[in-house]
Amino acid sequence: MSSDSHPYSDAVLLREARAEDAGILTRLFLDSRAAALPYLPRVHSDEATLGWMTHVVLPGTDVWVAEVREDGRAAEPVGFVSVDGDELEHLYLRPDSLRQGIGTQLLAKARERSPQGLALYTFQRNSGARAFYERHGFTAVGFDDGSRNEENEPDVRYRWSPAG
Repeated sequence: MSSDSHPYSDAVLLREARAEDAGILTRLFLDSRAAALPYLPRVHSDEATLGWMTHVVLPGTDVWVAEVREDGRAAEPVGFVSVDGDELEHLYLRPDSLRQGIGTQLLAKARERSPQGLALYTFQRNSGARAFYERHGFTAVGFDDGSRNEENEPDVRYRWSPAG
């Protein structure tokens, strides 16, 4: 991809998440969900979400942060990916960082970490995420009525394998 089609492509740095990233990753998670999924009920407070990020996501999964440097300023986190074995648990971007190649770079990191294949859930109504994963070779393998998630929102199971 050229930097013309994705202006941040060359300025994106991926790094392993650190414990002190919990606050910014929580904010990215909450802001991304609010922008992309405004119909979802909020089932946890911001404080509870921070606790989950601090005590569950960061210590329990392989988390990578995407940072962007612009105009000599300090690197700013704009997204993250979380992988647990062959499960892509989370891939979230700051709402103003969509369609700039950052999600693709985070997904490439997830594939690097799980080269045998990946699986994930996303909400059926999340057409943006579904299109993204399908563009990147994921196939829908199952649909659920929402009884398996806290939001009670129907979801879809996707799988990707390097063999296609």
